[in-house]
Amino acid sequence: MTILAAAGASFDATMPVVVVGGGACGMVAALAAREAGAEVAVIERDTVPRGSTALSSGLVPACGTSFQRRRGIADSPAAMAEDIQRKAKNRNDPAIVAAVCAASGPTIDWLADRHAIPFALVEGFLYPGHRVWRMHGPPARTGAQLMDALSAAVANAGVDVVTDAHVTTLVADAEGRVAGLAYRRPDGSEERVGCGALVLACSGFGGNPAMVREYIPEMAGARYFGHAGNQGDAVAWGTALGAAVGHMGAYQGHGSVAVPQEALITWAIMMEGGFQVNAAGRRFSDEHGGYSEQAVHVLAQPGGIAWNIFDERLRHLAMGFEDFRQAAEAGAVREAASIEALAAACCLPTDALAATVAHTQRLAAGEGSDAFGRDFTGKPALAPPFCAVKVTGALFHTQGGLVVDADARVRRPDGSSLPNLFAGGGAACGLSGEDVAGYLSGNGLLSAVVLGRFAGEGAARLAGG
Repeated sequence: MTILAAAGASFDATMPVVVVGGGACGMVAALAAREAGAEVAVIERDTVPRGSTALSSGLVPACGTSFQRRRGIADSPAAMAEDIQRKAKNRNDPAIVAAVCAASGPTIDWLADRHAIPFALVEGFLYPGHRVWRMHGPPARTGAQLMDALSAAVANAGVDVVTDAHVTTLVADAEGRVAGLAYRRPDGSEERVGCGALVLACSGFGGNPAMVREYIPEMAGARYFGHAGNQGDAVAWGTALGAAVGHMGAYQGHGSVAVPQEALITWAIMMEGGFQVNAAGRRFSDEHGGYSEQAVHVLAQPGGIAWNIFDERLRHLAMGFEDFRQAAEAGAVREAASIEALAAACCLPTDALAATVAHTQRLAAGEGSDAFGRDFTGKPALAPPFCAVKVTGALFHTQGGLVVDADARVRRPDGSSLPNLFAGGGAACGLSGEDVAGYLSGNGLLSAVVLGRFAGEGAARLAGG
């Protein structure tokens, strides 16, 4: 990635606000900037804006929303902030966490009411670490559906989205003020756009093996279940301009990606009574610790493989997720009338699997304690017919990045702000502490959506001023 001197630079066009990246963060930033009165352009490297968002479940945690109120759910920014900080062992900037939590509910309602994003509250089970139902997502519970809705909203708002445009260069002065950028077209031609303020929404560095080896060595060589364009551009540009970075070892993993179907299997199965076994037919962790750190536990098993074990009740629950339905249609789910038959279908040791299932059934009845610390009570024990899915662990997206303030302005190591640079989503230091265990369900899209809104509003104010 290149930084060119601004002196004497010329541009083919100039916009008050330019956003690099057309995922959820970039689209929300564009909507916010446009609503604040600024002309804005989104520069996206792909033919169709999708980003890592389209590969996710499309769920955004938020508190105090109209959706929660209609269900009588009492929630607050303080409670949500406490949940985030507890998971991250209080290693997040409390000012950022407080600002994001306070704005989460109003942002979801704004997107739903003003821009027709079809959010609904996910009910029936709690995601790890959340004390109340606060996940909001589109009906199919896929990031692809969320991106479709955001793209339609951006089009309706009259925002220019330039696709097939790979940003390669920023143009800036010695003080770090960005004057514009250059992007390359598929035919090799280059175009330049000037800007009054720039928003980096081009996500993290999960698609850059060298950076993953440097900052997240435990995931070097692991499956990457994110967008190939996440090459660390924002970090490279930001540091070249003098920005600080933080929590570069933080990331979201997932311990439940079906193989060979490469489909995400909802963690609701684990939260409602399912569990994982290794090739020996035995459990190896507390599945309620979190699906992010479970990626590490799964990859530590023989062959980096585990089996999700559940029953017909949980299969019905999972069918509410489009990703699971697609995996089932592709043959990922194995079903059997007995544990013995399931063991045979999965090539697992019959006696060991039967003993594991029997032990979890006793735990669900309140008999004994789990060696891994999981509480099985309060959920029905598994009952025939039984199901299984072969899964592995994967890296979804990184959570470290450019340090920002509560307005999403990029900061230098001394705490001062760069003149006109903003960042959100995977481009910014997230809300997940310093490692995989700090990731609370939904933190990625929470940072993308709320920091995206902050960045768009701030960029519009700055450009207008």
